[in-house]
Amino acid sequence: MAVVGCTKCIKYMLFFFNFIFWLAGGVILGVALWLRHDNQTSNLLILQFDGQQAPGTFYISVYILIAVGAVMMLVGFLGCYGAIQESQCLLGTFFFFLVILFACEVAAVFWGFMNKDTISKELINFYDSAYIKAVDITGSPSKDAAIKVMDVFHKTLDCCGKGDDTPLFKQIATTLCPGKTQEDFLSSQSCHDKLTLLFSEKLYLIGLAALTVAVIMIFEMIFTMVLCCGIRNSPGVY
Repeated sequence: MAVVGCTKCIKYMLFFFNFIFWLAGGVILGVALWLRHDNQTSNLLILQFDGQQAPGTFYISVYILIAVGAVMMLVGFLGCYGAIQESQCLLGTFFFFLVILFACEVAAVFWGFMNKDTISKELINFYDSAYIKAVDITGSPSKDAAIKVMDVFHKTLDCCGKGDDTPLFKQIATTLCPGKTQEDFLSSQSCHDKLTLLFSEKLYLIGLAALTVAVIMIFEMIFTMVLCCGIRNSPGVY
């Protein structure tokens, strides 16, 4: 028998929140795919130098987001169907997956908070290793490769140098930063600062999405429990 009164209101509120949850999953999936194929990050993270690939720690959080977005869409559909059908079995399954998702999200946010500086530091170290070879006056075999790596950084981020550059670098800055004059070099932002800013913005976007989803999930867990209790206590349900 269909639920009545306040429980019926909870039923449709749960359906509404599940629909929002399903939409949020689609948005997160879309944002994650955009982050994965964003020109700025992609151009930097595909670089190779001295036999080493640019650190790809950032992609770990992106792949987690892709998986979470896809699962959210599936679980959101399950919740919508369970609410409309007033099925305790479907709602119980939905609640179980919701708790698992919530736990995974908390773990992912904790990991991201603990490693929020690691991503930019790894790329800064990668840039610095190319920087050292590029200004090497001894004619290192990897100097040309280092200059190409730095060129990608400079063009992608519109930066030049690392902020505390040596007089030697300043002399060859126009070579390593083509298209920039000496005056442009003096006024341009360092690549260290640009890298920190780039990934801080990306992680802030991920954190905002995670917070929004967490709030929705808390309301859904509450409404699911209330609806299950309402269905169990409805006349004709034994």
